[in-house]
Amino acid sequence: MEQLVLGLTKQALLLILILSAPAMITAMAIGFIISLFQAVTQVQEQTLTFVPKIIATFIVLAVTGAWMLATLIRFTQAVFTEIPGIR
Repeated sequence: MEQLVLGLTKQALLLILILSAPAMITAMAIGFIISLFQAVTQVQEQTLTFVPKIIATFIVLAVTGAWMLATLIRFTQAVFTEIPGIR
C-alpha cells in the first residue's frame, strides 16, 4: 500500500512538471527576449514584460490544452483502476 501511494505521488509530481513545462518555458523565453530588448534599448518599463508573456502563455495553453487534458485523463483513469486493488 505504501509503495503504491509513493509511486502515485511520484507519477503525479512528474506529470505536473511535464504539463507545466510548455507554459513555463514559453514565459521564460519571452521574458528573456523582452529583458534583452530592454537592456539593449534601455527602456525600463516594467509593464512591458507582462502583456507579451500572458498572451504567449495563453496561446501555448490553447495549443497544448487538448494534449494536457488527454494526459490528465489517462493518469486519472490509471489511478481509478488501481483503487480496487488497494488493501
